[in-house]
Amino acid sequence: MALATNFLGGVRSRLLPAYIPFRFFGAAVVFHLLAWLALLAGAPALPRFAGGLSWPLAALHLFTLGVLVMTAIGASLQLLPVATRQPLRTSRAPALVWWLYTPGVALLTLGMGLGRPMLLGPGAGAVLLALLLFALLLAQNLKGARGMLFVVAHVWAALAALAVTIASAAALVGNYLGLPLLDRGSALALHLPFAAYGFMGLLSLGLAYILVPMFALSPPPQVRPALASLGLACLALGLAAAAAFAGAAAALRIAAAGFGLAAVGLHLGLMRSAMRNGMRRQLGPSFVLVRIGWAALAASLVAAATAAWPLPWAGMPALFVLLLVGGWLLSFLFGMLQRILPFLASMHASGTGRRAPTPSALSAARPLALHLGCHLAALAALALAIVAESPALAAVAAGVGALGAGAFAMFFAILVRRTWART
Repeated sequence: MALATNFLGGVRSRLLPAYIPFRFFGAAVVFHLLAWLALLAGAPALPRFAGGLSWPLAALHLFTLGVLVMTAIGASLQLLPVATRQPLRTSRAPALVWWLYTPGVALLTLGMGLGRPMLLGPGAGAVLLALLLFALLLAQNLKGARGMLFVVAHVWAALAALAVTIASAAALVGNYLGLPLLDRGSALALHLPFAAYGFMGLLSLGLAYILVPMFALSPPPQVRPALASLGLACLALGLAAAAAFAGAAAALRIAAAGFGLAAVGLHLGLMRSAMRNGMRRQLGPSFVLVRIGWAALAASLVAAATAAWPLPWAGMPALFVLLLVGGWLLSFLFGMLQRILPFLASMHASGTGRRAPTPSALSAARPLALHLGCHLAALAALALAIVAESPALAAVAAGVGALGAGAFAMFFAILVRRTWART
């Protein structure tokens, strides 16, 4: 309860104008639907996808850049200034990030899907420039942060991982453009863990220390276990980086997965304690997705350790990516997002002079229920498609996922309309 009180104290003075974060969230909703449609177009190659310019690669980056990172930018620019108790210095720079990032993601993923390397350069350039500006904004806000040491430490570590992600992404694009900055294998071995487990992972774990106690109305998590979890996660990333260049890559990756599992174990222990000791025990359907995401996070690390050795089954890379991106990151994100969006909308509507609407009054349960069912069904069908090597089943899964994305878009549209009507 103390964390919620501290977090919400003086919140309105540190909120960005509503149109800025909701632009990011709205773009993520659109890219979510486009990602499933791109996956539908790439269904024939999906069950044994292992890289290369194609629609499955475009779908993967629509999910990661278009949905996950887009949402992370909007949420962190809005929530971290509240947590650090100091507003961003300007609202123009976050708006510029959106104008650079959104068309950049669209152009980059279109180039991937169509197999046009010449589209990758401008798209990647806009995306990388936007991410650098975003990192600068966060770094400026973190410098004078007061309180929530473990959250601030996670975000600093996430920004360091973002630097590695940007450098490895530039190297991968350079290879497609005939400008080899780094061996493709090494660049890919850096890019995947530092993008997913590093930047998005550490940012998700850090924000969870704010959001889960706030929604559960529980005491703040213990500092030492949270910092120990972060230390183990950073050690795991360091071993993964060494594996990208060292000869004993398999052993290093298995060790990295082991330390990663230890970090996740500590983190989930803190999350379980927050939910058990909170004043609000019933956290609703949104936390079904959150819990599934946590389980998939642990499963993805087990799959990463398994995939470190050469295996005769060609479907392992696709299954690993499914657990990592779909099972963990997307499930966790949409579980949290359906709670964050009404909460932020209520905060923005509370300063209009009228009686502030409750988050539940701005939300819509039916579209969220449809999205939950479609999301879980699509993930299960994709797993079966990979195991059975069935393009037809992959196409069905993508269609169900697109239906769920449409349902979440309806939830977002209803939320915006109800908020607009009360401001």
